[in-house]
Amino acid sequence: MKKKIIESIGFFSLRVCVYLVFAVLLLFLYDIGSKGGGVIRWEFLSEAPRKGMTEGGIFPAIMGTFLVTIVTALLAVPMGMFAAIYLNEYAKQNKLTRLIRLSIRNLSGVPSIVYGLFGVILFVNIMHLGTSILSAGMTLGLMTLPWTITASEEALKTVPNSYREGALALGATKWQAIRTNVLPYAMPGMLTGTVLGLARAAGETAPIMFTGAAFYLPMLPSSLSDQFMALPYHLYVMATQHHAISQVRPIAYGTALVLIALIFFMNLIVVIIRYRMRRVKRE
Repeated sequence: MKKKIIESIGFFSLRVCVYLVFAVLLLFLYDIGSKGGGVIRWEFLSEAPRKGMTEGGIFPAIMGTFLVTIVTALLAVPMGMFAAIYLNEYAKQNKLTRLIRLSIRNLSGVPSIVYGLFGVILFVNIMHLGTSILSAGMTLGLMTLPWTITASEEALKTVPNSYREGALALGATKWQAIRTNVLPYAMPGMLTGTVLGLARAAGETAPIMFTGAAFYLPMLPSSLSDQFMALPYHLYVMATQHHAISQVRPIAYGTALVLIALIFFMNLIVVIIRYRMRRVKRE
């Protein structure tokens, strides 16, 4: 009887926590949507800002965020996944491997401003890439890399060893066993962790502030070596640094709403991919 009471209290506490989190999320989305929904029009999404960003739209910021996220993905996704495959499938489980894993997990908790300063030193100054899309994307790629490695390795660990042993017993090589029997089952989890890292990178301000984001650039970048506008930095400027904050506050809320929608869309794509991959495996 006592155990049932304790269990009931525990489940009730969990439900209350879930409802509170959901309520706060709804309140947050309602506040952003109610204050920013009024400015969401086609002109707002397709035009460049005008008159010191007090009029016009945020199209250059949308395109800048998209380009930087692509560069981030090209650096972090393949490198992170291959590193996870090596650590989980090939590397010997010794002190050095444990030290590498500990270092990767510690890097996941490093503040983004530190990555921004590191990106300035390495990409802007040492490699002479300048303040550009390439520098900002590579900085965000380094920041996302620990997340990608950790998430991918945890997904690989969920695949039973019998899948590997069965393929090896039939004469398959190590890589063939991984490619045919491990990756198809681990890929949904790997993709989920990867896109969560990319979504975090797409919303970061500090790293791109030092490595390539500009305050006001109505023209689209013509190459990866150009500076760019980005949604998170645009939102930061509109909310804290603009000379007429009260006048542009609706635009700031609209920018926040677009950024939330972009991140939601990225996560939706992963959900669809995971669903299709699982359905193919069942068939």
